Amino acid sequence: MGAAPAGTGVTMRLPVVGPPPVVLVGEHATRTANDATASTREKRGSACTEVGCNSLWPGMITPGVPVGATISAVKIRAVTLGLDLPTPRAVAAPFEGAARFLSAARQAFQTRGVEVQTTRVAGPDLARSLASFGADWLTGWAAQTESAARAAGIDYLALGRLPASAYAVVAEQVAPILAAGEVGFLSADLVDGRLPSVAMAAACASAVKQLARTTPLGFGNLRFAATAYCPPNIPFLPAGYHVGGPPCFSIAVQAADVVLDALSGAGTSSEIEDRLVQALETAAEPVARVADTLAAESGYAFGGIDLSPAPFPSDDASIGGAVESAGVERFGAPGTLYVAAMVTRAIRRTQVRRCGFSGLMLPVLEDSVLARRAVEHPPSLHELLLYSAVCGTGLDTIPLPEDVSEAELAGAYLDVAALSVALNQKPLTARLLPVPGARAGDMTAYTFDYFSNTTVLPSAGAGAAGILGRGQ
Repeated sequence: MGAAPAGTGVTMRLPVVGPPPVVLVGEHATRTANDATASTREKRGSACTEVGCNSLWPGMITPGVPVGATISAVKIRAVTLGLDLPTPRAVAAPFEGAARFLSAARQAFQTRGVEVQTTRVAGPDLARSLASFGADWLTGWAAQTESAARAAGIDYLALGRLPASAYAVVAEQVAPILAAGEVGFLSADLVDGRLPSVAMAAACASAVKQLARTTPLGFGNLRFAATAYCPPNIPFLPAGYHVGGPPCFSIAVQAADVVLDALSGAGTSSEIEDRLVQALETAAEPVARVADTLAAESGYAFGGIDLSPAPFPSDDASIGGAVESAGVERFGAPGTLYVAAMVTRAIRRTQVRRCGFSGLMLPVLEDSVLARRAVEHPPSLHELLLYSAVCGTGLDTIPLPEDVSEAELAGAYLDVAALSVALNQKPLTARLLPVPGARAGDMTAYTFDYFSNTTVLPSAGAGAAGILGRGQ
C-alpha cells in the first residue's frame, strides 16, 4: 500500500488555526505531530475563551473565579443554540441575539474555568418549509443565512435537517450549497416511515461523491451527514437541528481524557466502570451549574449535555487510548466491543441531564490512537459499524478511496439506517469522506486542527446496486 499524502492540504476556518500536522506514518510520527500541536492546543484554549466575551445580561451571576482557573476536567467542544430560523427568506436578527447569548455563555464558562472551543447555531427541521414553499428557495436561503451567521460572529451553523422525502433536494442541492459555503452544515434523514429510505441513501451517496469532486480533498463532506433517528438539539454538527419553539441550547463536551484517566490504573472492570461514572459526573457538574444559570438569565431552555466524550488528536485525549488502557491490547482486537459497551453503559448511568447521542464516539480522523491503529490494521466500514451496536454515533469521519462507488456508499447508509431501526430507533449518523486522488493505503493530508492524518481505508469494491435498482 502507498504512503504518499493524498493531495494537498485543506484548511477549515476555526477560531484559531494552528500549524498543519506532520504527515508521517507510524507511532513515532504521530507523537511528533502531537508534540507539534501541543502549543496549538494551549493557544487555542486561551484564545477561544477571549473571543467576544464583553456582553452579559444585566444581573448575571459571575462569581469571582480567576480567569484561567480550572475547576472542570472537561472542555466544552461546543455550546450549540437551536433556533427556529425563518424561511424561505434569510433574516439576520436571530443571529444577532444568538451571538449575544453565545458570547455571554463563553464568558460565563470561562469565568468558572471551563474552556469553550466553539459556539454554534442549529437551524430547523426543513420538512415543513419544503412542503410549504417547494425547494427552489433553498440554495439562495442557505447562502444568505450562512452569510448572516458569519457576520454575527457565529463559529459554525447547522442549516437544518432535510427529511427523507427530500431525496431529490439532497441529490441536487446539498453539494452546491456546502461547496459554496465555509461554516454551514446540513444533515439528511435516512428513515422514512420507520424504514430505511433507499432513495435517500442513493441521494446521500450522490451528494458525497459530488462534494469529493468539488471541494479540496473532499473536505466539504465533513459538513454533511446522513442520520437515522437523531433527536433535536444534538450539540454536535452536522446532526444538530431545532424543532421549533423557543431557542434551546445544549452542550457538547471533549472528555476523552476524562475517560482515559478513569480507565487507566488498577481495578476490576466493574471498579473502573464505577470510577468512570463518578469522573464524568464530577466533570459535568460545574458545566451543568453554569448552564442552569445561563438558562435562568436568558430565558432559553437548557437541553442538556451530550456526554459523548469527544476526542482530540492527541494521545492524552484519545478514546482509542482509553479502550486500550482498559485492557484491550490494541483497538480493534477482540475485547474492543466489550470495553465500548462498558463506556457507553457508564455514560448512561450518570446522573447528568443528558441529551443527544451520549454514547461512545469513534471518529477515526479525530482520534490519534484510532488514526494510528487504522494505519497498522486498516478496518473495514462494517468492522467500524459493529461498534455502533453498543456505542454512540455510527460511522464518523471515515476516509475512503476516491473510487468508492455510489452503490457502496448507499449500501453503507442503508446499513446504518437498518441498524438504527433494529436497535429501537438508536440515533446513528454516517459521515464518509472519499478522498480525491487517493487509493486505499494512501495517507490523508488534512491541515485541520481537529484531525489526525491516517490511512485511507479500503472499500469493499461492491455495494447495493441491485437494491438501488429495485427501489423501495
